[in-house]
This record gives sequence, C-alpha cells and structure tokens, in this order.
Amino acid sequence: MTATTPASLDVLAALGAARLVPVVVLDDAKDADGLAGALVAGGLPVAEVTFRTAAAEESIRIMAARGDVLVGAGTVLTVDQVDRAVDAGASYVVSPGLSRAVVERCQEHGVAVLPGAVTATEVQAALELGLTTVKFFPAGTSGGAKAIAALAAPFGGVSFVPTGGIGPANLHEYLALPSVHAVGGSWMVPRDLVAAGEFDKVAALVAEAVALAAGKEA
Repeated sequence: MTATTPASLDVLAALGAARLVPVVVLDDAKDADGLAGALVAGGLPVAEVTFRTAAAEESIRIMAARGDVLVGAGTVLTVDQVDRAVDAGASYVVSPGLSRAVVERCQEHGVAVLPGAVTATEVQAALELGLTTVKFFPAGTSGGAKAIAALAAPFGGVSFVPTGGIGPANLHEYLALPSVHAVGGSWMVPRDLVAAGEFDKVAALVAEAVALAAGKEA
C-alpha cells in the first residue's frame, strides 16, 4: 500500500499554499453552489465540508463538480464515509482523530488524509501509517500554538493543520509556526449566513481572512 500518491501530495501542497481551510457546515445542499462561489470570489477556493449534516455528501458533489474549488470531507469517522466522500468528489479527507481504518481506506483511494493527532503517541501512530501532515484538533483546548511548537521539536518532519478555537485574534500565533501547514477555521463561513444565502457577506469575510493570513489586513 502506498502512503502517498502524486495526487495526494498535490492536494497537500495546495492546502499549504492556501494557508487557510474553511471548515463548512451545510444544512442544505442547495446552498453548496452559492457558498463555493463565495469562496472563489473571496480568493480562497478551498473547503472542508463536514459530515455533520445529511447534506454533506450532496454538497461535496455539487462543489466538486464546479471544478474551481478544492473540496474535502471533514468529520469523517468511518470507512463508509470515506467511500461516500470520495465517490462524491472529495479530494481529501479530514478526521477529528486517528483511525487506522479510515487512513488506510483513504490511501487505497489515493486521496490525501489528515487525521487528528494532538499527542506524541498519536503523531507517532500517524508516522507509522506513512503520514507527515496531521490535523491538530481541537487546537484551542489542546494547548494551542505552544503545544504544536512543543510537538514539532521531536517530530521535525511533521506538519500540522490546527483547527478549533482559531479566529482572527489568534490566527497569526499559528501561522507564525514553521510546522503549521495551514489553519482550519469556520469564522469566515458562518453557518447562519450560509443558511440565509447571504453569500456576498460570506465572500467579504473570506476576503478579509485571506488578507489577514497574508498580513495585508487594513
């Protein structure tokens, strides 16, 4: 079994270039296209659509079909969800924790996978599965940027994608760390604005987040 494929490496590189990964919760798939358009308009054509709602699978399908957004599936807990996410067009899979079964199924599909790892033991387990990029979740209650910096010392080849409890006020604490590949967050894609179809406002928030990450905020 191959741990990484050229396609999965390309996806990880794209996430690193974006620096931000919007974590999206869609309650109705009818909002998927509008949200995708808002992400593109805001300059951040990336989305992690969480499997927390029944609309997730169809939303991924709609967004992936556009061809202008890098779409992944988040909160993936089972092998069945991996299969459904990949079938819908997800280019990467994110899990809150580390599941060997989930990781190995993603590797079988040749898609990038970011399992959650917040302890040295979990990071070592990820390394044993051939992974060098992991999600750090929930970041805010797991020691934050200081914990990532501490873990990066013994695991020099590992990159982290912290998610959870991150917003404009503390974003740069994470982005300043060389070991942080990208940062996941939902502040730029508020669930209520998405459900209300206020995609112009979402696009504006996305643009603000992109500027903030680039250090160009007003």
